[in-house]
Amino acid sequence: MALAKLGVVVLDCPDPGALARFYAEVLGGTVGREEDDWVELSVPGGQTLAFQRAAGHTPPRWPSEERSQQFHLDLDVPDLDAAEEGVLKLGATPLDAEDRSRSFRVYADPAGHPFCLCAC
Repeated sequence: MALAKLGVVVLDCPDPGALARFYAEVLGGTVGREEDDWVELSVPGGQTLAFQRAAGHTPPRWPSEERSQQFHLDLDVPDLDAAEEGVLKLGATPLDAEDRSRSFRVYADPAGHPFCLCAC
């Protein structure tokens, strides 16, 4: 029997509202509870992402041993090229997207968190 149930996945960032809107455009969903230092995004399928203001936030580097990513999101997409075009328009930065033969591409969200677009 499980000891716990996954609740909210929380990403530290300098601007919770802006990052919630970025992921709302990428994943769909509704920005819900919004406080000064905390914003929640209800994602289709039931999971909630939250974004918490972190003073002095230093984004991870990918790849890096000194400032490892520590955590990243894998986002399944039916069309890598179309999804890439969309996330770049929303402000994502390519980190490792040059190899078009792979089934995934790596980007950073506007706060610097790595995420992957993965062909499904």
